[in-house]
Amino acid sequence: MALVRLEPFGLNRLFDEVLSRASGKGWDETGSTVGFVPPLDIYEDQEGLSVSVDLPGIDPKSVELHVDNSVLTLKGERKQDHEDRQENYLRVERSYGSFTRSFSLPATVDADKCMAEFKNGVLLIHLARKESAKPRQIKVKTE
Repeated sequence: MALVRLEPFGLNRLFDEVLSRASGKGWDETGSTVGFVPPLDIYEDQEGLSVSVDLPGIDPKSVELHVDNSVLTLKGERKQDHEDRQENYLRVERSYGSFTRSFSLPATVDADKCMAEFKNGVLLIHLARKESAKPRQIKVKTE
C-alpha cells in the first residue's frame, strides 16, 4: 500500500510559494532551497494548453524544452553576468542559477503538435489538443 501525503487546504504549497517569491528561490521536497525558479502561467482553451514562462535575461538558445512520456520539461540557466564585482553591489534581488520545471500533460494533449516561441523575455509554449479530444457539436436531425 502506497503512502499518500496529506496537504490540508494546500498549506504546504502556499508556504512554498510565499517563501519562494520572497527569496527568489524555490524549495524541493526535502525543504532545501533550489536555484532560480521562473514564474509561469498555464491556461487552457478549446485549442489546447498554453504555458507562459517569464525568462528575462536568459538567452533563448540556452533553454531546453522537451516532451517525454507525457511530461513537459523545461530546463535552462540564468547566468550572473558580473560575478567578479559582487562586493560593489548595494542590493541583489534577482535570482540566478539553473532551473528545471516539469509538468505532467493530460492525455488530451498531442505531444507531436507542440510549438514554442520566445517574445520579450517570455517563453510561450502551445500544446495542441488532440483532434479526438476537441469539443464538437453534434447536429440533431429532425423529421
